Amino acid sequence: MTTRLLAAHTADEIKQAAREAAACLRAGDIAAVPTETVYGLACDALNAGAAGKVFAAKERPSFDPLIVHVADASWIESLSDMTGPVGLLAQELAAAFWPGPLTMVLSAKDLVPDLVRSGLPTVALRCSAHPVMAAVIDELGRPIAAPSANRFGRISPVTAEHVVEELGGRIPLVLDGGPCRHGLESTIVAVEDRRLVLLRPGPVTAEVLEKFAPVERAAGGVVVSAPGMLESHYAPRTPLRLWPEGAPLPDDAATSGVLAFGAVGPGFAAVEALPSDPADAAPLFFAALRRLDAAGVRRIYAREISESGLGMAIMDRLRRAAHG
Repeated sequence: MTTRLLAAHTADEIKQAAREAAACLRAGDIAAVPTETVYGLACDALNAGAAGKVFAAKERPSFDPLIVHVADASWIESLSDMTGPVGLLAQELAAAFWPGPLTMVLSAKDLVPDLVRSGLPTVALRCSAHPVMAAVIDELGRPIAAPSANRFGRISPVTAEHVVEELGGRIPLVLDGGPCRHGLESTIVAVEDRRLVLLRPGPVTAEVLEKFAPVERAAGGVVVSAPGMLESHYAPRTPLRLWPEGAPLPDDAATSGVLAFGAVGPGFAAVEALPSDPADAAPLFFAALRRLDAAGVRRIYAREISESGLGMAIMDRLRRAAHG
């Protein structure tokens, strides 16, 4: 299969790209589309056969559910149960954070195919702020299921080139909307009666969500109920290990690379030094990890970062990458 790369930067390019992507999805096929978090591998969310192509292209296990992207909050009611306090809280969150990088896990209606939900009674819903994803949904007129556009468990793609590296020859179309603004996957919360369960930290931080309802972290070993919950995920091919602050220089530093937040001393074969502020580091994180993975080093060491704000999301990704 030949993978076409289609520019989607100007208003005219976005309009034409959305038409081509929507036609592709309408025909039951798949296409990579940018969001403000990472690039997603899109299909018609109500077409189980198309969802099967997403799972196959990514080599994704069927027990890992897909996020369903909608045009706006008015679409929630057709896909999920919005009754009672849960519905009111979901509407409050949508009003505050949509369009944006927040995914809500809600009770699903039967309209959502079983494969998209991985057999779960819930559906993960998000409204992306990226103009290209918004244009494709508007052109298609249906919700779009879109997990990250990479092979399962690998480093998430934040540019169109990353998508081609991962899925070139496996998918027909990639819309190039430039680098992703946030660079980390969306925050995922299960919306429950008067509380939120944080299933995956992301750009919408726990501190901000606390203003709407009490936030609890998902317990370890829980059943996979949303993307990104597996212990091993976001991993480079090169073995990755955490390098705590204050720990001595590793014995194999001369053949290893390091991902640091702020300055790091000499001794490593390859260095990616990101800003010490998690908010500044997050958009650069996955691209830096991908460069280290391609540097030919035997191991990658990652400095730990404070878990306040976006630091929680970065450390979540690093721990899962190191678990592999």
